[in-house]
Amino acid sequence: MSQDAFVDFQNVWLAYNDELLAQNHFAVEDINLQVKQGEFIAIVGPSGCGKSTFMKLTTGLKMPSQGRILVDGQPVTGPLKISGMAFQASSLLPWRTTLDNVLLPLEIVEPYRSNFKQKKAEYVERARKLLNTVGLAGYEDKFPWQLSGGMQQRASICRALIHEPKMLLLDEPFGALDAFTREELWCILRDLWTEQKFNVILVTHDLRESVFLADTVYVMSKSPGRFVVKKEIDLPRPRDLEITYTPEFTNIVHELRGHIGAMRKTGATINQ
Repeated sequence: MSQDAFVDFQNVWLAYNDELLAQNHFAVEDINLQVKQGEFIAIVGPSGCGKSTFMKLTTGLKMPSQGRILVDGQPVTGPLKISGMAFQASSLLPWRTTLDNVLLPLEIVEPYRSNFKQKKAEYVERARKLLNTVGLAGYEDKFPWQLSGGMQQRASICRALIHEPKMLLLDEPFGALDAFTREELWCILRDLWTEQKFNVILVTHDLRESVFLADTVYVMSKSPGRFVVKKEIDLPRPRDLEITYTPEFTNIVHELRGHIGAMRKTGATINQ
């Protein structure tokens, strides 16, 4: 293991059940991946290639059939408490206000759960600050149905970050939003990450999104999923949206699109 790897996949294979394992039918295969402390990575690839499976392995919701996974120096043996997650559907609880939705992890994740009653005022203040950071000040008492899709996703990201996780996992978090709202949220995520430097693993179909946000983009092959391209994004930070109109940015997006296009045509794997 590399000393500074925060996430370390060592020869990881996963079959979803014993029958598939006996047939050597794997969802993901031969994954070796080291993510540095504070690094922002994005994973792109065709639908059904195993991107979400990779997320489940990283958070301990699935155990590998072969190989091992370390996160923050510890073997993953079950669901991780040090991660926060947000998905394409904001999955806010409809009967809870924005503020109460954001507070939810503090009510259920230790060590916050034990202290929730006596520290509630402090936690509420933390949630309000976070909501203010993402432009939701004034919406604390609104219910999900009173918020736009973009606002719901902002609240969802706040909920994922409220317990100050060391790692944020995002599965197509902006996929259902219009282009303007999506770009607005890219900038919000960029600012939160720049300030707090937690690890981020972003799964997305949007190549522009991956290049704008990530330090490193990985391309996954068709099922069984394996990483076939690793592209370090050598664009200066902090990045603003203007960079997305530059030839340097566009060239990287085209290069990644070429890799995915080649896989769709041939099914062949491409070397790193």
